[in-house]
Amino acid sequence: MQLTVGVIVATVAVVCVLVVLRRNRSEQRELERHSVTAEQLHELLASNQETLVFDVRQPLDLLAYPEIIPRAQRISPTEVMEKPSLIPQEKDVVVYCTCPSDKTSRMVLRRALKLHFYQVKLLKGGLAAWKASGYPVEPYKEVFHLYRPSLARGSG
Repeated sequence: MQLTVGVIVATVAVVCVLVVLRRNRSEQRELERHSVTAEQLHELLASNQETLVFDVRQPLDLLAYPEIIPRAQRISPTEVMEKPSLIPQEKDVVVYCTCPSDKTSRMVLRRALKLHFYQVKLLKGGLAAWKASGYPVEPYKEVFHLYRPSLARGSG
């Protein structure tokens, strides 16, 4: 009896692991279809093709690296998650960040895809890949907040 239960538990565990691995591979393929390299983004921008670029870095990352890809617009990831319409659904869009493994860009991309924004892509390697390829950056001079004042009022 114990052997039968053990075999059933092991079988269920193996099936669960296989399902998770398959889902992760499927998600990875989807993200790869919706990503561009620094070289591809540079070519898009150089061709004057209407492509919007959004810097979706966390505020502390922007403080650490106060530079931005030319023509990029800054939108905080929190704003994008709360109000996805900030990214136009009908235009080609590339988002980037400075997170390891493009974490913030992936989060924004997943949200966009769930809302059927299929023209959104992420820049593989983010700002670091752009700079490593020798492409220009410019200083970021806009004002930004490290916290959301509406959230800060409630604490204390």
